[in-house]
Amino acid sequence: MAALLETTGNPIAAFGLGAVRALLAAALICCSGAMAAADDSLYRAQTVVTGQGEPNRIIGFGACLEDVLIKVSGQPALAGDRRLAGYKSRAGEFVSSFDYHDQYAGKPHHDEQGTRDRPYDLTVAFDDKKVDGILARLGLKPWRSQRPVLGVFVEMQHGPKDIIVTSDGPQSDLQRDALAAAVTRRGMRFVLPDTAALTAAKVSAAELMKVSPAKLASILAPQRGEATLVGRLVWDDKDLGWVTQWQLAWHGRDYKWRLRGVTFDEAFRRGIGGAAQVLSGNGDPGRSRSAAVER
Repeated sequence: MAALLETTGNPIAAFGLGAVRALLAAALICCSGAMAAADDSLYRAQTVVTGQGEPNRIIGFGACLEDVLIKVSGQPALAGDRRLAGYKSRAGEFVSSFDYHDQYAGKPHHDEQGTRDRPYDLTVAFDDKKVDGILARLGLKPWRSQRPVLGVFVEMQHGPKDIIVTSDGPQSDLQRDALAAAVTRRGMRFVLPDTAALTAAKVSAAELMKVSPAKLASILAPQRGEATLVGRLVWDDKDLGWVTQWQLAWHGRDYKWRLRGVTFDEAFRRGIGGAAQVLSGNGDPGRSRSAAVER
């Protein structure tokens, strides 16, 4: 190789072997940096706090630590787990950095909003080794393998209105935002069908839950959906919330879980969280404590 690089007239040789080596090293560093950045996002979370005082910051650290432990492990059953109380109370010990973003940036201060009552987005990055250590003590491990892209199909029925959440439908704006927030919070990626694809496949909202996973997967194959999550949300006036069914086919097995009386934001978090639980190898969401909302 060295002889080839040093051959007379070779443009690489003219450039200089040392320079080439330097460029290769820089490229490797850039690639490693990109991989590290992608991995580091699993150890970062955000919450909303009031003001920048230490008491609220400590509470925010605790909330973010719980989210990060769930995101890194793929185990949503950690939400509200009593074993986390001690770690959350001293969450600052596991923080590597944090910063604030003023939600009212650019708006004039008034009343107490200049000091204690102004809302801030608190973003917290945690030390990966310390987080992994907590997970080990909880009997869990980081989910480091490549996470499949979720192809998500959701029917939402409210009275006579029955729709499928799509990537382009104007009536799906709020639902798309809620799904995106749920996916980010759990460290996942997702794709939605567009209206034309559903029409071409003759898939309607009323029949969605009866369509085979293979057919649904084919609809999102061009968008590289790798695992198909299907949900049905029906509004219940008695519960003042959504009655929800989720199902996921993965490695030859069908997983199903239900909950009721929740907002659609919470329903989406439970749906995405349940999928993460299955895909990470953390068990069946239909049998875990996190599915106990159903009454």
